[in-house]
Amino acid sequence: MNHTLRSITIALACVASLSANADPKTPGTHKGYSTIDMTTAGMPADVKMISVADIKKELQGKAPFAVGLDIDDTSLFSTPVFYRGQQEFSPNGYSYLSNQDFWDKANCGWDAFSMPKNIARELIAMHQERGDSIYFITGRTGSDCSFTTNYLKKAFDIKDMHDVIFAGSSRTEYTKAKYIKQHDIKMYYGDADGDIISARNAGAEGIRVMRAANSSYKPIPKNGIYGERVLKDSQY
Repeated sequence: MNHTLRSITIALACVASLSANADPKTPGTHKGYSTIDMTTAGMPADVKMISVADIKKELQGKAPFAVGLDIDDTSLFSTPVFYRGQQEFSPNGYSYLSNQDFWDKANCGWDAFSMPKNIARELIAMHQERGDSIYFITGRTGSDCSFTTNYLKKAFDIKDMHDVIFAGSSRTEYTKAKYIKQHDIKMYYGDADGDIISARNAGAEGIRVMRAANSSYKPIPKNGIYGERVLKDSQY
C-alpha cells in the first residue's frame, strides 16, 4: 500500500512539474505527424514540407528582416544536458526543470555538450547571407551568465550576435510571443507547438523544425498539426 501511494505521489509530481514548464495547449487543426511517424511511414502528402532552398528562393529580392530560432531541439540537440540534469537533480521525475541550480548548470557550461543541428546551420547561414538579424528565444529559465550566447555565436558563426532571450515558460501564456513582437521578427523556427502559436500570436510565421525522435523531451510533437510549414530533414 505504501509503495503504491509513493508511486502515485511521484507520478503526480512529475505531471505537475511538466505542466509548470510547458506552454498552454492549443487544439490542433490538422492531423499532424510526429518525427517517428514521418521517419517510419514516409513524408505525408497533407503536410506542407519545405526546404531551406525553398525559403531562400521565396525571399529573393526582399529586404533583410529579423528571424528567430528556438534553442532546444531546434538549434541544438541538447538532450545530453537535460538527461544529465535529471540524473543529478531528480532521478525519479522532472522537478529538476523547476530547479535554478539545474538551469545555471545548463546555461553556464553544460551546453558545451549540446550538438548544433545541421538544419540550424543551414538556416542561419542562409539568413546571414541575406543580411537578416538572428535572435535566439528560448523557453528556458535564465541564468546570470553568457555561456549559451557565446556557444551559439561560435557554433553557428553568428556575425552580429544578440544575447539569448530567456523567455521562461508558463501554463497560461505563450511567453515567447512578446519577444517575437518586440523585435519585429517575421519568421520564427521552433520544434514545439508553442513556438508555432507564439509566432502567430506575434504576427510572424512559425515554421516547424522536426524534433529528433530520440530527444528526451517527450511526447514528440505532431508536425503540421496547425497547418504550419515543416522543414524537410530537420530532425538532424
